Amino acid sequence: MKINGTPYRSVWVDEKDGWSVHIFDQTRLPFALDILQLTTPEQVAHAIKTMQVRGAPLIGAVAAYGLALALRADSSDTALEQQATMLAATRPTAINLRWAIERMLKHLRPLPPTERVAAAYAEAGRICDEDAAQNEAIGRHGLELLRTLAAQRGKNDKINILTHCNAGWIATVDWGTALAPIYMAHDEGLNVHVWVDETRPRNQGAALTAWELGSHGVPHTVIADNAGGHLMQHGLVDIVIVGTDRVTRNADVANKIGTYLKALAAQDNNVSFWVALPSTTIDWRVADGLREIPIEERSGTEITHINGRDDNGQLSRVQITPDGSQAANPAFDVTPARLVTGLITEKGCCPATPEGLRSLFPEQG
Repeated sequence: MKINGTPYRSVWVDEKDGWSVHIFDQTRLPFALDILQLTTPEQVAHAIKTMQVRGAPLIGAVAAYGLALALRADSSDTALEQQATMLAATRPTAINLRWAIERMLKHLRPLPPTERVAAAYAEAGRICDEDAAQNEAIGRHGLELLRTLAAQRGKNDKINILTHCNAGWIATVDWGTALAPIYMAHDEGLNVHVWVDETRPRNQGAALTAWELGSHGVPHTVIADNAGGHLMQHGLVDIVIVGTDRVTRNADVANKIGTYLKALAAQDNNVSFWVALPSTTIDWRVADGLREIPIEERSGTEITHINGRDDNGQLSRVQITPDGSQAANPAFDVTPARLVTGLITEKGCCPATPEGLRSLFPEQG
């Protein structure tokens, strides 16, 4: 995707030194476009924990490069296992993180230490290339859903799409998941408009999704998190498309907190609710999302304080709760498969059922 006409991916290796890793500092968007240079696994871990880098697919890709950085300092068996464990523990809910680290370990363990650094960079690069290709395919399959809506409503009628959090290109290596079909529909000339949930407490929708869509010229409107149901009741939402951080083999969906409420509202108003994901986000080891997916608890200060730009154009942080009030901050919730219309993957769309998933991925049994 492009920023001011320049194509970027969300993670890349420095062209000059050939080993340091660059990411955008997502905590500074949309008001500042800062590019970070990561040179140690500790910096990578910090970037993931503090959400300078976020989005399940992107976390996995950056962690893969983090392991490559670690091996530059020590490529022994002990260091490989220790650094992999450290990186995998940075955030517990997004399955792509564990998947990427396990894939790297499987590739690197059999190799002699002297060959591991080059092999790690090559494998991390393949993970990035595959993610970009998968997300482009998700876009094509999701585009068919939007084409069908356009055909039903008339080509020039507006298609109102609601999305939650940020599942765009900044959350992946490229293209995004939930936003990929929207970009393609817009580029094709379909009359799409996106309702963007602000997505408290970190406002990824208001800050990141709105920035992405605006940069691409996609019409959009930022709304309060609790406005979605009201809009659905008045026929102003045609389809909901969200991303996900983990999907179980039974098709339960873990995503940013507040997703479950959107699914409930969508079902009550007969609005289709779709989840876009690459196959790397499916956790085939887990069946019951409510019982088995670990939900990250983040700092209460994300609730009690908010970041933004003041009237003088300065970035600032302010407290919005009374002194002494406690805050709970579960970062994700689980939407049961029964509330999900279907899944959009790189292999096509399917019902949100175990049978639907197996129809696309028969190798999983």
